[in-house]
Formats: sequence, structure tokens, C-alpha cells
Amino acid sequence: ANRMITLIADIIQLSQLDEAAEQLVWTEVDAAAMAEEVVLRLHPKAEEAGVTLSVYTEPTVLSAIEQVLQEILYNLCDNAIKYNRPGGTVKVSVVRSGGNAVLKVIDTGIGIALEDQPRIFERFYRADKSHSRQIGGTGLGLSIVKHGVQLHNGEIQLESKPGVGTAITVRLPIEQAERK
Repeated sequence: ANRMITLIADIIQLSQLDEAAEQLVWTEVDAAAMAEEVVLRLHPKAEEAGVTLSVYTEPTVLSAIEQVLQEILYNLCDNAIKYNRPGGTVKVSVVRSGGNAVLKVIDTGIGIALEDQPRIFERFYRADKSHSRQIGGTGLGLSIVKHGVQLHNGEIQLESKPGVGTAITVRLPIEQAERK
């Protein structure tokens, strides 16, 4: 029942990103404070998994949809914890570079095989099918991330090596010239 509730919530969220984007409220958001809050919220989960979670931020305020930006950060950090190993690390950073806010999540987890990398942002796609049931989730988190980044006119970059870990970098314009 809980998995179904989570799945329905994720599908509704994706639907809102697809169809109701113009109704979402844009405000000035402190991405650094948000990243620190997300890390604090996920700290117990990281501790339970035996993963060290750290955050580095610089003052970074941007024009964004607060709820969507929070989902981007939360989903990236949550995945980095879920797909990590005991004794592993997750490093989260938010910095300002040029006209962009750069959000980065680096983990020492299981990594993603090269052949799976082009598909991980697809709805319901799971690179690690063998652990899907025990890890949980809906297979929609990275799709929500991708849609949220697109909504903010941003870019997402993935670097991953099986057995070594994954780094996901999101670049979002500080100022939104034209909203989608």
C-alpha cells in the first residue's frame, strides 16, 4: 500500500511538471540553505545505511520553483544514499559559477553501467534491477529530476563508473530570462 501511495504521488508530480508548469510559482530561492536542509533531513537515512553525508555550499540564490528545486536535490541525494555501500560517502555541493547555480551530488556507490547511463532519466527505468525491491522507490525519481531541470532551463550531466560511484551535476541559470 505504501509503495502504491508513493508511486501515485510521483506520477502526480510528473504530471504537474508536464502540464501545470505555468501555474507553478517562481521565487528567489536560497539553494545553499535548501541543500543544507535536505542533507539534514536525509542524515538519519544515511546513518542507517552506514553512509557519510556531507555538504559544502556557497551563497547561491536563484530564480526557481522552490518545491521543484527541493525535489531535485532530495531525489539526487536519496539515490546517492540508496545506491551506496556501507562505509561509502555522499558529497553534496551548491556553488555559484558564472550565471549558474551548480548543484553536485557525488557518491561512492555501486555506479551505473555505461549501457544503462543513457536511460536512467526515463520513467520507471532501473539500472540495478536485482536490488529494486529491497531498495524501494518507484523508478521515477531521476525522471522527476530531469523534468525539473528542464523546467528551470538547466542542464544535467552524469559521470559514473560501476564499483566506483556516480557524480551528477545540475546547472541552473541564476536568472530565468524566459520561463517555459
